[in-house]
Amino acid sequence: MTIFYFTLKRSFANLANLIFLTAAPIACIFLPAGEGWPPLAYGYAYFGIVILFVAIRLAQIMMEDRVKGILKRLSVAPVRYFSYLGQHLLAYAVILILQSAVVVLGGWIAGQELHRPWALFALYVSFSFAALAMALAWISVFRSKDAAFLFYMSLIVLAALLGGIILPLEIFPDLLRRIAVILPTFWFAEGLKSIASAQPFADNVRINATLCLYALVFLVLGSTRRMQ
Repeated sequence: MTIFYFTLKRSFANLANLIFLTAAPIACIFLPAGEGWPPLAYGYAYFGIVILFVAIRLAQIMMEDRVKGILKRLSVAPVRYFSYLGQHLLAYAVILILQSAVVVLGGWIAGQELHRPWALFALYVSFSFAALAMALAWISVFRSKDAAFLFYMSLIVLAALLGGIILPLEIFPDLLRRIAVILPTFWFAEGLKSIASAQPFADNVRINATLCLYALVFLVLGSTRRMQ
């Protein structure tokens, strides 16, 4: 597990990463609630955007290794590629899960109306897995770290907008609402609605399972390319 601990250390070494990993989630706790929308306080909807940004920032660490030729050296090292990949993803998943726990626990302590804190935490974890897998698949396509990040930032804003995180989905034309269904951000927003409106437990399970399916698909796509 040496790679795992080293990855955790590297994740907090960069100032920008440190801000995203600490200050951004804490700020989400204290954002006020809207009038009717979003279903929870603004910070608990926008934390989904934070998760997407954090996932790509963390995945960039592996992209830096590829640019520096470290992944090529694994072919002659005692560490196998999938061990390297698995320990990196495990470290990133732990960070995202801890962030989710801080946001949910912090909101509960601060007196935010979370309705079902345990269901909200499960939604954040499922979405974190999907976001991390999407980031992995994304960086496997690009050769330039900067290009990958800039394009992905634009994609995040677009997906958050069409998915119903930034604005209510109801204001968009019917065609865009149908397209939104294929986005993981749509299911994240649906999860927030389900929690806020106290939908049956089965509805939460369906949404989390859908996000986990996205995670599995993108993980396969991202890992099989080996980023080389």
